[in-house]
Formats: sequence, structure tokens, C-alpha cells
Amino acid sequence: QLQLVESGGGLVQPGGSLRLSCVASGSTLRNYAIGWFRQAPGKEREGVSCVSKNGVVAYHDSVKGRFAISRDDAKVAVSLQMNSLTPEDTAVYFCAARLPTYSSCTLSGATYASWGQGTQVTVSS
Repeated sequence: QLQLVESGGGLVQPGGSLRLSCVASGSTLRNYAIGWFRQAPGKEREGVSCVSKNGVVAYHDSVKGRFAISRDDAKVAVSLQMNSLTPEDTAVYFCAARLPTYSSCTLSGATYASWGQGTQVTVSS
């Protein structure tokens, strides 16, 4: 339904920071619960963080205190600020949207209907 695009990935040293952004072509994200997911080579997809339609946020335990999800003022983009990065954070990061009938968000990807193409995050010295 939505065409989502992620940006902001790259190569960063351990302890560094990156800010990922998720936008939809031709739409704001105001009416969608949005999640960030990641998948490392040989590992299962993992829910990282999500934000509900009314602003409730959730984080995986592995990133709590280091990552922060937010919407911009116009609700055009959802960002994931990633601080204190470690090699364990290396993965392709995806944003995804639930159908607009869902208000809440979840770190399980099964009910997300639209997915971006992914952006590579590599944490290495």
C-alpha cells in the first residue's frame, strides 16, 4: 500500500552514532504505526523499535537507552537515532507500516503490511 524508503545507513566506528529516516512516497506517516526492524546475515529478523499512531513507543531490550524513535513535526518522517553503536548492531535496517486500522505498534513483523527496501548499517573498527 505504501512505498517506504529508508535512508541514513553507512559505516560507523563502535561508539558512534547514525540517524535513520523513513518516509513514504506521496504520503505522510500520520495514520500509520511504524516499526524499525533489522536483519543480520544468518540471523532472524528482529524488531528494534516502533511508534504507535498516538505516539507510544517501544524498544527491544538490546537497544533500550541507546536508540530513540521519533516523528517529525509534520509527520512526514519517522527517524531512528542510534547512539553508542556496537558491532552487534550491524544489519540491514527496514522500516515498516501497519495497516491504518491499527493504532498500536508491535515489535513482531507479522502484521506490518508495507516494507521499505532496507539500509545497511555497518559498525566496525
